Amino acid sequence: MSDAPKPDFIPLADRMGIEVIEASPERVVTRMPVEPNRQPFGVLAGGASAMLAESTASRAAVLHAAQFGDIAVGVELNASHHAPVREGWVVATATAVHLGRTTASYEVVIQTEAGRRVCTARALCLVVARKGGQ
Repeated sequence: MSDAPKPDFIPLADRMGIEVIEASPERVVTRMPVEPNRQPFGVLAGGASAMLAESTASRAAVLHAAQFGDIAVGVELNASHHAPVREGWVVATATAVHLGRTTASYEVVIQTEAGRRVCTARALCLVVARKGGQ
């Protein structure tokens, strides 16, 4: 691994309660509580699922980019919401579809802890040179 500084995922991910379970450039698994991330009708907000998907894929892309001494930024995300969730935790698994020198793309599956698929997302990240020794 590179000596490059690790990114700060804190403010929003911490407020949403996102926890990392497993992390590598090829696969990252995270989880997030449903209850504090619900919309007014009492189900997990679609935006919360999108944030979880992008955060999970971006973690993997940052680990991939660090191998080159670079950073990664999300440039595209799409998400399909399949089923509502009212309580418990959801688990996101980002699996690499493509790991290149300039881009990394991931499929992200979000499921309940019982394995029911809630959301499927695709995220594209751009690998960019670290500027100014950051």
